[in-house]
Amino acid sequence: MNVARAGLAHDAAVEDLLAWLTVERGRSQNTIAAYRADLDRLGAGLIEAGVAPLDATHGDLAAYLGALAEDGKSVATLRRHTASIRQLYGFLVAEGRIAKDPTVDLRPPRERRAAPEALTRDETSSLLAAVHGDAPLALRDRVMLEILYASGLRVSELVNLELRNVDLEERLLLVRGKGDKERLVPFGSAALSAIRAWLLDGRPALLRDRNQPWLVLNHRGGRISRQSVHAVVQAAGERAGIAHEVGPHALRHTFATHLLAGGCDLRVLQEMLGHASVATTQIYTHVSADHLREAYLGAHPRAKVDPAPPVLR
Repeated sequence: MNVARAGLAHDAAVEDLLAWLTVERGRSQNTIAAYRADLDRLGAGLIEAGVAPLDATHGDLAAYLGALAEDGKSVATLRRHTASIRQLYGFLVAEGRIAKDPTVDLRPPRERRAAPEALTRDETSSLLAAVHGDAPLALRDRVMLEILYASGLRVSELVNLELRNVDLEERLLLVRGKGDKERLVPFGSAALSAIRAWLLDGRPALLRDRNQPWLVLNHRGGRISRQSVHAVVQAAGERAGIAHEVGPHALRHTFATHLLAGGCDLRVLQEMLGHASVATTQIYTHVSADHLREAYLGAHPRAKVDPAPPVLR
């Protein structure tokens, strides 16, 4: 893909659509501004993911919307983005610029009222082992999976994580979360090994003598996109044979659930996840009935007291 050419083609298509909406449809300036913002973001996101916008498939656009949902966009915002995308590609089909409309049956991601299903420990192990080899992209994909599970980062926090904010000695990440609030998040030995391998044999190969601040890079040596991270996690889940769909937020939920199952304090978990309120953290407290039973039997002083034998008369 010629990035410059793909960007110019997308920009031209957007300008033509906005002119048509203004002249032919009489849309207000506020509406036009909203369309422009949505479609500019779409173009940048697709190109960052290695997709020429005018060649985007239904799957590319669904992945883009899925990445927006993972980033915490509201249902109303996702619906607006979906409408903007449909408007653009419908216009391109009507103008004869593309042959097939990729937005047919394209719908905004469903509202998430609760956290996604957490992976079991076996599923997590299979997922983390699903990326093989020592090629730069394999090392990159492995380090993303390890960091997401080890630290519970949001996908937006991962793609914006800078190399200077990774402390290998103390095993800490300085993360900039929602509202530009910073927090420290620890990570373990498995993530440390993956980061070191990536920094030694992966990142330099993709960087190509350029200077980039981001820890994780795309195949061109720039900052990776949210939708690319989502695609990597989803593909790893499929290779691991996990029945349900797995995304970056599922790894965040798995991180939280496994920590709570291991006895982590809810307030400590709140700090690591970057939640403003502990009420938000409480959606991660849905642990299995087996764990609750095991915790009860291990903690309650009379849980293991043998019942008195029956009195024989």
